[in-house]
Amino acid sequence: MRSLKSGHTVGGIPFTRGPLAHLLRNPFYVGEVMFNGEVLPGEQPAILDRDLFDAVQAKLNEQRNTHKVARSKSESLLIGRIYDDCGNRMTPSHVRKGGIKYRYYLSSPLLHGQPARAGSVSRVPAAEVEARVACAVREHFGDRTESDDRDLIRNHVVRIELQADQLAIELKAEKAPSNPRNAVDNDGRVLRIPWKKTPMKRRREIIVPVSAPPHDLRPIRAETRTTLIASIARGRRWLDEIVTGTVTTVEQIAARDKCSIRQVNMTISLAFLAPELVKAAVEGRLPRGIGVTRLRDAPAEWSRQYTMLGLSI
Repeated sequence: MRSLKSGHTVGGIPFTRGPLAHLLRNPFYVGEVMFNGEVLPGEQPAILDRDLFDAVQAKLNEQRNTHKVARSKSESLLIGRIYDDCGNRMTPSHVRKGGIKYRYYLSSPLLHGQPARAGSVSRVPAAEVEARVACAVREHFGDRTESDDRDLIRNHVVRIELQADQLAIELKAEKAPSNPRNAVDNDGRVLRIPWKKTPMKRRREIIVPVSAPPHDLRPIRAETRTTLIASIARGRRWLDEIVTGTVTTVEQIAARDKCSIRQVNMTISLAFLAPELVKAAVEGRLPRGIGVTRLRDAPAEWSRQYTMLGLSI
């Protein structure tokens, strides 16, 4: 750590992965220098054994390849693409409570004990922001050929920046359409989606079950809510494909998306839920215990849906 004349100090922070890898790969320690991308003999004496240095490089290369494979298999769809509004990369993390896994993206300064350097949104539920990004990108392009969210994001998205009031989604230049449905910067590459992080704790007017005392009410879990919203959106998309003639049978959807015909039918049934139930799901006002399983194959009549769920209209 160095003290400057201004009174400020420089250094004294933990080494992160990037600077540490730079140190370990620096050929200066074996008597060489880098110049214009070439490794040339230097005038300084080597202070590391060449065999040791080469062994370290081999280990680093092995770890880098392993990291790439792990990233490609990760359930975190935005890994390597999501940043806070201070430019810090956001890293996947998770916790388990009661046997349930809750996934998040954390701003990297939080992992190094430097919360002051994090952006305005430093921690966000992963499933919520992944669903919002995938939905916005799919709606923006109007492309139903890529049904898998992972492929959609990999093929269209370069970077996502989480801001306090919006998501800034940088698109690949060659993919931008001429008539976007969302606000896009003049260069046609940054899609800006209005968004606010769901508060961790907030007062919600939960739809009251007929038989439950009000003081026993608990809202739908965040993960259940996110899964439900994504399933409703998928059901509506599949129904729209059938109505518009993009596909002619549910068998085609099942074969394309590698799922059963029953799953397709059950998911499409979510497209017929009462609008107020869908709104309550989006706002997190459904009572705990109501999710995809209970809402699939509901009666077509909206009032009977409330009766089936034991909810007051």
